Amino acid sequence: MLLDLLTLALATFITEDLTCIAAGVLIAQGRLGFPEATAACAAGILAGDLLLFAAGAVLSPRLLAHRFVRRFIKPEKLQEAARWIERKGLGFVLLSRFTPGLRLPGYLAAGMLGVRFGPFAARLALAAAVWTPLLTGATVAFGGALLSGLFDNSRHPIALLPVFVICATAAWLGRRRFTMERLRRWTRWEFWPVWAAYLPLVPWFLWLAARHRSLTVFTLANPAIPTGGLTGESKSRILRQLADCPEHVAPWALVQPTPKAVHQFLNTHALSFPVVIKPDTGERGTGVAIVRNEQELETRLRGETRRVIVQEYVPGVEFGVFYHRYPLQPRGQIVSITCKEFPAVDGDGASTVRELIRSGRRTRFLATTYERLTRAPLDAVPAKGEQVPLVEIGSHCRGAIFLDGCHLLTSEITQAIETLSQSFEGFYLGRYDIRAATTAEFRAGRFQVIELNGVAAEPTHIYDPRVSILNAYRALATQWSVAFEIGARNRELGLRPTPARELLRAILNRRPASNPLGCEKPKGCVNGLRDVLLRVRG
Repeated sequence: MLLDLLTLALATFITEDLTCIAAGVLIAQGRLGFPEATAACAAGILAGDLLLFAAGAVLSPRLLAHRFVRRFIKPEKLQEAARWIERKGLGFVLLSRFTPGLRLPGYLAAGMLGVRFGPFAARLALAAAVWTPLLTGATVAFGGALLSGLFDNSRHPIALLPVFVICATAAWLGRRRFTMERLRRWTRWEFWPVWAAYLPLVPWFLWLAARHRSLTVFTLANPAIPTGGLTGESKSRILRQLADCPEHVAPWALVQPTPKAVHQFLNTHALSFPVVIKPDTGERGTGVAIVRNEQELETRLRGETRRVIVQEYVPGVEFGVFYHRYPLQPRGQIVSITCKEFPAVDGDGASTVRELIRSGRRTRFLATTYERLTRAPLDAVPAKGEQVPLVEIGSHCRGAIFLDGCHLLTSEITQAIETLSQSFEGFYLGRYDIRAATTAEFRAGRFQVIELNGVAAEPTHIYDPRVSILNAYRALATQWSVAFEIGARNRELGLRPTPARELLRAILNRRPASNPLGCEKPKGCVNGLRDVLLRVRG
């Protein structure tokens, strides 16, 4: 029997859940007692968890000292994460124990972050002591009759396979909330991960490259912007190119990250809080904050070392307008308008904000994001009918809802966008992020640009839940076809695209690429290939 118990303990290193189910099978058949089989599984699980923690602790000094890793992981962020894990210790461990896929990265990270071993090990032991008897006991309680009927006269290991399938399915159903939510997200195009959404476009991209005899000719879609706006562009230098249309650009300035510099900007433009603070280089709303008072300003600027953009906050509604124009053509075309909505939950007088988020038809898909970004206390109970806003930044990855707004297009919008685009020499393709007081003001052409994105931007109306995946891929394929075509025409005019090696170096090594028109290069850079792959969905 001792050999059987040792085998169970070691088997947990391969698969914990199925080993516990196997222990339940043996208990149901009377081959092992419940206490010793459960203890053997729990001991193996605890040993495996501690080894993961130790591996993280051993690997961290060497790994974190690597130059490449230091670009993405800052010491202060590690300390903050370690404090969070220690503060949420038991909840974190129990959640990882009952949620598939969290144990390996969670326990490795705890070791790497320098979480205190003693308290963490005690929590691991408690989690194993709770989880193991639950799973083995459930196998015995609900599968005992079936198991005894199937295996009373069989000791061949292959005979256990049907029971493993049955019990594993039962364990999966026990966790169905987590799993089904993930499955539901996969059924919604707008929530697909970047790699899944863009993988089908790779053959199309390669065909375009072969057709135009260049992998990087699309960087000439905007020759005034380094890499055409794929990576590393400076927001301030792009906004500066729109200076001839001040009535359509929200006042802004590139300032040192100090409250004094921000106040100087406010005084110069006769503005007051709220104000928008954002990095000069960055994507998908990263680092963007609406600051409403002195305390929030100090919090946002704390730890900031590079200059930031401070911009007037334009209240009202937000839109994305995608535009392109072929070289030497007198006018361009607006091919997409996106209405950006900011989700909120409605109080019922009984549920907390957290419960309302997790029960909402759409908010449950991004519950973690909304819980992190909302300003409302998650444990507060809103009154019946009270609306609680969840996000205020118009980025899809930060929870904004994108809806097709092409029906809003008017001649006034077309003329205003054309004027802006013609004033920016060397710009041919991209998306304007726009704010207006009301939709009527937007349709009348009275709006202000808060940002302009180049070739990496998308016609974001495709993330409207009503847009089919086929139409979304058709729009993306058209966008890249146009980008390659514009680049090819600019190449015929004598401009030189960013060489592939230089573009790759700009992506991986944070070095700004050359600018075909010789404009000033940006000093800021993105955080490597990871950020380029994530530069989508607004």
